[in-house]
Amino acid sequence: MAVSLCRPMLSRLSLCSLRAAWSSSAQRLDEADLVVIGSGPGGYVAAIKAAQLGLKTVCVEKDTRLGGTCLNVGCIPSKALLNNSHYYHMAKDDFASRGIKVDSVELDLNQMMKQKDKAVQALTSGIAALFKANKVSHVQGHGRISGRNEVTVTNGDSTTVIPARNILIATGSMVTPFPSIEIDEQQIISSTGALSLQKVPDHMILIGAGVIGVELGSVWKRLGAAVTAIEFLPHIGGVGIDMEISKLFQRVLQKQGMKFKLNTMVTGASKTDDGKVCVTLKSSKGDQQETMECDTLLVCIGRKPYTEGLGLEQHGISVDKRGCIPVNERFQTSVDSVYAIGDCIAGPMLAHKAEDEGIICVEGMLGGTPHIDYNNVPSVIYTHPVSIPQCAEPGIIAYTST
Repeated sequence: MAVSLCRPMLSRLSLCSLRAAWSSSAQRLDEADLVVIGSGPGGYVAAIKAAQLGLKTVCVEKDTRLGGTCLNVGCIPSKALLNNSHYYHMAKDDFASRGIKVDSVELDLNQMMKQKDKAVQALTSGIAALFKANKVSHVQGHGRISGRNEVTVTNGDSTTVIPARNILIATGSMVTPFPSIEIDEQQIISSTGALSLQKVPDHMILIGAGVIGVELGSVWKRLGAAVTAIEFLPHIGGVGIDMEISKLFQRVLQKQGMKFKLNTMVTGASKTDDGKVCVTLKSSKGDQQETMECDTLLVCIGRKPYTEGLGLEQHGISVDKRGCIPVNERFQTSVDSVYAIGDCIAGPMLAHKAEDEGIICVEGMLGGTPHIDYNNVPSVIYTHPVSIPQCAEPGIIAYTST
């Protein structure tokens, strides 16, 4: 009898002890005027702007380096490889026709990757310097909304609680997975893996001939790979590209050696015993099927908002069918103290769009009138020549070379 009476008391004591232990282990910071979750182009620009306007600002980043996808595994490293692969292509295949003789041109892929990493490091460390100069506090770890005015950050065994008058979600986007195809970043890769291959593949197949596909396909074509792009749409360049530019753009890339299979869908992919990847294709206009083999398969069918694990639904913030967070004209979610910008809301997933939204959002918090004209958001595909599928002025078609 005595034992059975003690059990509930012991359970209550154990629960109290656990709660006390958690409270004592969690570090609680002073209240911030603004906590920004994410340090990509939208997040770090918003954080710096907020600090410049006098707000006590904290930026939370889950990765070890600031800058988000754009600086670490997106815009910056891809442009470094595009630039350097163009130099290699010019030296190997074009200099002689221009009267420049080079005895021997060899690719040092390891050194090219080191130069790319150096460029990334310089820019990400530059953000850290800007944070310090503008007095933006940086907390590393996974940020989660734990209250309408609170963010909890976990980093391994440590927990930090940050009270905040306002919270800004700037978590960006992530690679859209392809159903039934598992990415290993070795043979079947995403855009992240395509930025750090250890050798040039003999044949690379791209699932998708949108912006990411043609940019990264251009890199590896210049470096010596045979590249074939499989595209479900009847044109390249993705949804929304001007059709006249798309046709001209495709002809230019075909002259450079890239191959395209349009109106074609990928139904599956598997690794073979001889180290290849077998890709199964089907015409989008009929039942005609075929298979192709490659050394490397690049899955580049787009990106989706990164909104998982943020504690949104627990606090009444829903997402739409595409995973985007609905916001009003002031970038407020359904919780008025929580805002969202960039790739995790509707609109084009572009760094400069996120940057402008970050500035306008912060100014709006302080009483400014937010306004952004989404008809005037330019978009560029960085190949050679450069394609400008959407210009700032509607109706203008531009095609330029670097």
